[in-house]
Amino acid sequence: MGSQIKPNQHSSEGKKVQIANMFNNIAFKYDFLNHFLSLNIDKLWRKKVVKLLIKKKPKRVLDVATGTADLAIASLKANPERIDGVDISVGMLEVGKNKLIQKKLQDQIFLQVGDAEQIPFETNTFDAVTVAFGVRNYEHLQNGLNEMFRVLNDGGITLILEFTMPTAFPIKQLYTFYFKFILPFIGKVLSSNKQAYSYLHNSVQAFPQNNEFVKCMEKAGFESCSIKKLSFGIAAIYYGKKLAK
Repeated sequence: MGSQIKPNQHSSEGKKVQIANMFNNIAFKYDFLNHFLSLNIDKLWRKKVVKLLIKKKPKRVLDVATGTADLAIASLKANPERIDGVDISVGMLEVGKNKLIQKKLQDQIFLQVGDAEQIPFETNTFDAVTVAFGVRNYEHLQNGLNEMFRVLNDGGITLILEFTMPTAFPIKQLYTFYFKFILPFIGKVLSSNKQAYSYLHNSVQAFPQNNEFVKCMEKAGFESCSIKKLSFGIAAIYYGKKLAK
């Protein structure tokens, strides 16, 4: 499965270790590169996630693979009592914590090191769990989805924002060319880490798409699952709910 695609396929290190090291290396340039290389479209996508989150009116929110906390910060518009964020990259969390200090949000958003496959919270804790561009990086995808389901309250929802492979001409061809050639080149020039942006294309290409990913969500226990495609199929928001048994 796509979850086994690693930044360095020739390394004996596990995917989890490689992912943590990769994001530690690019952490302090991540936000700039993310917005620059996506032409700021990623900000628009996060806003669409938050619009869906607002409808839930959650009291507690967990942002998994929170990175530099962009989605966690945006989620404050849903007016929750508290947002927690977990990530395996210490470097990304350091950038995120500095943002919270600058924005004076330390009393609303709480970041900590945490493994998506062993979420450090009790069962039935959150009203909503979000992930933005993180599920591709899970070493064992199903374990990560199972954990997201576990920490949700009955009636809680998950919102997963992830890249997808567009299928329509000419978007598919333009997307493939940009992600395979242009993005790794620019990423190498600006971050000295071409590997990180080559991995992006490879991981998206190999990752379960659309209904295949929904099946993984349903296997974890999520119900009423749906897909909202964004920007001609370049990305999608996956929705799932934990119904009371």
